Amino acid sequence: MTTLDLVGARWVKSRHSGNGGNCIEVAPDFPGVMPVRDSKDPEGPVLIFPADAWQAFVAAATAGEFGSI
Repeated sequence: MTTLDLVGARWVKSRHSGNGGNCIEVAPDFPGVMPVRDSKDPEGPVLIFPADAWQAFVAAATAGEFGSI
């Protein structure tokens, strides 16, 4: 298992995020993977997705494939 060093990572919140607190942040500067964390818990766990899987998820969400909330 490879460890990803996230110290000093640049975390970005979606410009579509509201102020309701239900937001995630991503660290887009890691080739091949997309680290994702809960913006309310920046010291908490980070999920690491393969970049192509993350792109597929975002495309599906944008297309409304998961319905609306």
